[in-house]
Amino acid sequence: MSGHNKWASIKHKKGAADARRGKIFTKLIKEITVAARMGGGDPAGNPRLRAAVLAAKAENMPKENIERGIKKGTGELEGVSYEESIYEGYGPGGAAVLVESLSDNKNRSVAEIRHIFTKNGGNLGANGCVAWMFKKKGFIAIDRKAIDEEQLMEKALEAGAEDVRDEDDSWEVITAPEDFEAVKAAIDQLNVACTTAEVTMLPDTTTALVGKEAEQMMRLMDMLEDCDDVQKVYTNADIPDDMVAKA
Repeated sequence: MSGHNKWASIKHKKGAADARRGKIFTKLIKEITVAARMGGGDPAGNPRLRAAVLAAKAENMPKENIERGIKKGTGELEGVSYEESIYEGYGPGGAAVLVESLSDNKNRSVAEIRHIFTKNGGNLGANGCVAWMFKKKGFIAIDRKAIDEEQLMEKALEAGAEDVRDEDDSWEVITAPEDFEAVKAAIDQLNVACTTAEVTMLPDTTTALVGKEAEQMMRLMDMLEDCDDVQKVYTNADIPDDMVAKA
């Protein structure tokens, strides 16, 4: 597996998303609430909220749940106040790990995240230790059997995509964050399903892991994903497909 694929792609291959639907909904509601609190409750004028609502709809979240999350953010309904934090560290084999957190108790969060790193052969680092290895990008993955490369490339590049890559069994479309929505809308016009479509953090370089280190890395990422205070996790770990399939 290419390390340029996000951990979300690994989760897709592992089939973990459905098993974690409850946690996914909780994390999405948090993001919707914070986005509405910071930028207002109208998705049309709030890009972060618009992205969060699209992500929730992609997970088939009921409309009333989305509306309730927005109202908690705008103060129309009582809700918990969450603080945003970013944690950086190293996993097994020196792979970079970036963790985005939304929490109502920062001390609890950092203690739990540090424990997860330590338990799985990694260590939490100082601010800035790995963030420079990642860039914020729009990322869209499509099953390569679903569409012809030339057709996809023409549509995506015309809409503002930076690159269309051939990656194993998928086409990967990379965009600047501000062009993601336009490119996604253009691809939707082709009537093809995207296996992944989000604004994420992509690594500039990768760290190859095999054997025990790869197994430890997958456990580390799984535990971070399961942490209630963690919203998203990114890594530059390059893990072989056969190990992902066996996990």
